[in-house]
Amino acid sequence: MHRYEIRPRKDHRGVDLLSDALRFGRLWYGEPDDAVGYAMQYSRSADAVVRVYDAAGNVIETHEHRGLNPVSV
Repeated sequence: MHRYEIRPRKDHRGVDLLSDALRFGRLWYGEPDDAVGYAMQYSRSADAVVRVYDAAGNVIETHEHRGLNPVSV
């Protein structure tokens, strides 16, 4: 399962998307919705949980994605 965190940037210029599933560890986005969309697309074949945090560190949104399950033959 992929786990993603979306946190406001300290310079107040958008948000950071953080995850161990990402090659570079952190990506910058202007809006949280853009970061959520990327995380869902990047994890389309795996289960994923995306948590959006506010500046105080509280979870304000949670998005869950069920990955594609291969069909057994």
